[in-house]
Amino acid sequence: MPDFGAELKRRRTAVGVSLTGLAASVHFTKGYLSKVENGKARVNRELAKACDQALGADGELLALVAESASPPRRGAGGIIGLPDSGRYFVGRETELEALSARLLSPDDARVGVVHGMAGAGKTALTVAAARRVANSFPDGCLFFDFRGHTPGSVELSPGEGLYRLLRLLDGSADQLPADEDGLANLVRDQLRGRRMILVLDNVRSAEQIRAIVDGETSSRILVTSRSRLPALDDAWHFPVGVLPSDDAVQLLRSVAGDHAPADDAVAAEIVRHCGQLPLAVRIVAARFVAGGWTAAKLRDRLADETTRLSTLEDGERSVATAFAVSYDALPADQRRLLGLLALHPAAPAETGAVEALAGLGAGEADRLVDRLHDAHLVVRDERGYVELHDLMRTFAARHALPQVEPGDRDDAVLRLVDHLVALTIAADELVEPDRFRPAIGLPAPAGVPFSDAEGALVWLGAQWPALADIVDSAARHRLYDRCWQLAFVLRIFFFREQLLEPWIRTHERALEAAQAAGDPSAMGMILNNLGMAYAESGRLDAAVPFHQRAYEQFALAHDDRGTIDALSSLAWTSLGQGEAESALTDFKTVLAVYRRTGRTRNVVITLRGVARASAALDRFPEALAAAQEAVALAQLPVDQAMSANCEAWIHFRASHLHEAEHTYHRAAELADDAGSEYERARALTGLGNTAAARGDRRDAEHWWAEAAAYRVTLTPVRFSESEYRAASAGQD
Repeated sequence: MPDFGAELKRRRTAVGVSLTGLAASVHFTKGYLSKVENGKARVNRELAKACDQALGADGELLALVAESASPPRRGAGGIIGLPDSGRYFVGRETELEALSARLLSPDDARVGVVHGMAGAGKTALTVAAARRVANSFPDGCLFFDFRGHTPGSVELSPGEGLYRLLRLLDGSADQLPADEDGLANLVRDQLRGRRMILVLDNVRSAEQIRAIVDGETSSRILVTSRSRLPALDDAWHFPVGVLPSDDAVQLLRSVAGDHAPADDAVAAEIVRHCGQLPLAVRIVAARFVAGGWTAAKLRDRLADETTRLSTLEDGERSVATAFAVSYDALPADQRRLLGLLALHPAAPAETGAVEALAGLGAGEADRLVDRLHDAHLVVRDERGYVELHDLMRTFAARHALPQVEPGDRDDAVLRLVDHLVALTIAADELVEPDRFRPAIGLPAPAGVPFSDAEGALVWLGAQWPALADIVDSAARHRLYDRCWQLAFVLRIFFFREQLLEPWIRTHERALEAAQAAGDPSAMGMILNNLGMAYAESGRLDAAVPFHQRAYEQFALAHDDRGTIDALSSLAWTSLGQGEAESALTDFKTVLAVYRRTGRTRNVVITLRGVARASAALDRFPEALAAAQEAVALAQLPVDQAMSANCEAWIHFRASHLHEAEHTYHRAAELADDAGSEYERARALTGLGNTAAARGDRRDAEHWWAEAAAYRVTLTPVRFSESEYRAASAGQD
C-alpha cells in the first residue's frame, strides 16, 4: 500500500496545487503538511478526508488511513488529571448521585452543563462526580480551567483551549495546526474512539468550547459555568443551587474545625446570613480559623447589610469580587436592571413590577431578565416572577444600584409604587367590592395576575410582606399619598388574616406620611384604622385615643363620612369596655346615617353591633331582630358568616340552645365558603359552648379541640364566644 505522505505529494503536484494552496483548503499549516508528505508527522482521518476532497481523490487518499487506526494512548488507564474535590466536600449526596448516574447513562447526551451562581460549588460537585465514575473511563479524566470568570485573569480563547487539549492528547507542539479550524479537526479526531471524561471548568460562553463539544465521541464532557449556556443545544443541563441549611452548617464546622461556633443556633444564623452559599460559608469558616472573632460578633457583622459583603472576604477570596466578575461582563442595560431590582422588596417580583421598575415594555423587560437569569444573577420561575439571592441583592444594592443615575432611580421607585398600589386596589376591589376607597388617580392596571376574589386573596397572601415594605419605601422617597393609600387598602386584608403587627407597623408609617402631606382626612382614616388594630389585639384603652383623634381630624376636614365612621369605631370600643348602653346609643345614631346614605355593608356591620349591645343589656328580642336583619342584608361571604355567628350568639345568650346549635352549624359552613378560619373557629367554639351549656362536656371538648386546631386567637373583645369559653374553662 502506498505511503500516505508520498501519495499526497504525488497527487498535489500532479494537479498543480502548491503546499500553500492546499493548506488554505484543508485548514492545516503549510509546515505541518510538509512534514506529513515527508513522513515526519502522523496522519489522522480528518486530515486525510480534507485532503482527499481538496484533491478530488475519490476516497483513495482516505483509504490509505486505516479505519481502525486509533490515537496512541498514554499507558494503561490514561491520565487522571482531576484536581482534589476537597476534604471538606460535604452534603450534595443527592446531586452527586444524580450527576454520576448521568455520566454513566448511555441514553444521555455526551455533554452536560453544570451551572449555578458564583460560589455555589459547581466545580467541587463536578470533580467529585467525575472521580466517582473515573474507573468507567479507561482513557482518563482531564481538567481544564477556561478562566471564564476568574478575577484578574484573561479567559482562554477557543483556539488556546483546543491547543492545550491537544497537547495533553499526545500532540507534539510542532505537529499542531496553527489555525483554529485545523485544531478543531484534530481534536475531534483525537477524541473519536476514546472513552474519557473532560471537565471544562469555568466556561463563560458556548463559543469557548463549541469546537470541543461538537465532535463524535464516547467520552463525556462536563462543562461548569455561571451561565446556563443555552446555545449548547445538544447538552443536558444540571443546575446547582445553594446548600440546604444542615449541610451548610456541616460545611462550616468541617472547615472551621474546633474554631466553629459551639452554639448550633448561632451557627445556623451565620450560614443563613451567608445565604447558604458554599463560597461564603468557607470564607466565614476561614475567618474563624484565623482567629480574632467571636461567633456572636461575626454573626452581627453578617446580619448588618452594610457590613455583610466586606465580612465575606478573607484576603484571597471575596463574594463581592466573584459577583463583580459577572456584573462587569454585562452590557449597560442589564447592569441597570440588576441595580433597579434592588429597589424591590426582598421578595419575588412579579412581571409587572419588573416592567414598572425598568420602565420598559413586556418584550424588552423579558429579554433583559432572561439574560440575567441565564447568567445566574437572578432566578426567574415558571410564573415569570424574578428573585435575587440574598447576597446578590446586597451586592446589587451596594454595587449596581449606585451606578444608576439618581433621577432614574427615583423614577423607578415611583413607577413601582404606582404599579403596586394600583394592583393592590384591584385585588381589594375583588375581595371587598363595596367598601369605600379614596380616589388615587391611577388607571386600572393591565394584565393583573388574578381574576377573582379567591385569586386576589392568594396574591395578597403571597405579596403582603413586600407590599408592607413598599409602604415604608414610599415614605422614604416622600411619596406620602401613595404611602398612606397603600396602607389604607391593605387594612382589610390584615383584618381578615389578623395580621396585627404589620397592620400597626404600616399604619404608623402611613400616619407620618399623612401628617407630612398635611391631609387631615387621610390622617383620620389612618388613625381610625390604627384604633381598630389595637381593638382587635384586645388593647381597648389604646384604641380609644386613636378613634377620638380620627374623629377630630375628620371634623377638621369637614369629612362627614369619616366622622360617622369614627363614631362607629368608638361605639365598638365602648361595647368592648362594657359600656353597652352608651355603645347602643352610638350604634343607633350611626345606623340611621348609614341607612340614609345607602352604605349597606356598614349597615350590616352596625346591625351586628346593635345586636351584641342589646344582648349585653338582656334585650334579646331587639338583639335577635338586628342580627337576623344583618343576616338577610349580608352580601359578602365573610359578612354572611359573621352575621350568622352573631345570630347564633344571641340565641345562645337567650338560652335558645337548639337554635344556637343549628345557627352555629350554618355559620361554620358559611365560614368555610368564605375561607375564614376565624369565623369557622368562632362557630366551632360556639358549638362547644352550646354543648357545655347542655351539660355535654365530652361533646364540648370535641368542638373546642377542633376550633383550637385552627391556631387562631379569638380575642374576647371581638369574639364573645371566646369569653364564655374562657369562663367555662375556669370552672373545670
